[in-house]
Amino acid sequence: MTTTPAHLASTPAPASTVAPAPAPAPASRPARLALVGDRSPNVRAHQRVPGLLRALRDRHGLAVEGYWISTSDAELPGAVEGFDAVWLLPGSPYRSEAGALAAVRTAREQGIPFLGTCGGFQHALLEYARTVCGLADARHAENDPDGSGEAVLIAPLACSLVGHEGRLRTAPGSLAERLLGSRESVERFHCAYGPVPRLLPQLEAAGMRFTGHDPEGAVRVAELTAHPFWLATLFQPELSGDGTVPHPYVRGLAEAAITRTAQSNSRMESRFDEESPTRPVHSGHTGEKIRTSSL
Repeated sequence: MTTTPAHLASTPAPASTVAPAPAPAPASRPARLALVGDRSPNVRAHQRVPGLLRALRDRHGLAVEGYWISTSDAELPGAVEGFDAVWLLPGSPYRSEAGALAAVRTAREQGIPFLGTCGGFQHALLEYARTVCGLADARHAENDPDGSGEAVLIAPLACSLVGHEGRLRTAPGSLAERLLGSRESVERFHCAYGPVPRLLPQLEAAGMRFTGHDPEGAVRVAELTAHPFWLATLFQPELSGDGTVPHPYVRGLAEAAITRTAQSNSRMESRFDEESPTRPVHSGHTGEKIRTSSL
């Protein structure tokens, strides 16, 4: 039996004890969101994105434009620097681990709002372990199955979560809880890899906070409290419901992007010249202004 997520329940949820986030300041142009991943018609999460951007605009008045950046392109210097937010989407193994990690690092170091989902969560932890914690040999078993077992940060899950739903419990006062408006929800997963508990204390000691867990205590959400908006989830919020109501975490990313846009309206305008041959063309199958890299 399928359980409806708490944030999509038809009956009113109890009032949250956490104050809601203030509405983002209006921006003079749409916020530009880097959709980092290797776009594929076979990845359901990717197919949800145009509808989610449309819903953000039509339901919530959040003007966000999405631009696909392949992980290979993300390796290039400055690939995501001009964007107002970065979303590292599912679809691993990525064509370029280096590109995925570069996008995470740029967003983290430059204070660009960031959301990493599923494979994005896994690589967000990997980047932090290598760059911040000094665990240079930390690895993702899907990308490097023959490497040293001692260095594995992301390993196969004992029980695959592909196609599963699971209950999420969030930490009081966390960004994860504030956005949900509740302590618990039911979320959709499509992953077979997750973090190895043995190495996570080193990430916590370096400032990462694990703010969402399953009922058995396994980590499902990570955030950086010193960052304007940095959130990573092992589950896929883009698969919430039927795709017409954006998950609170997706909406939170959009709001953070618009706030950033309002604070720096003139930043990097020349990067988005409509006539530039170095930029992908608009997608032809939706009304959304989504640019797609070559598949």
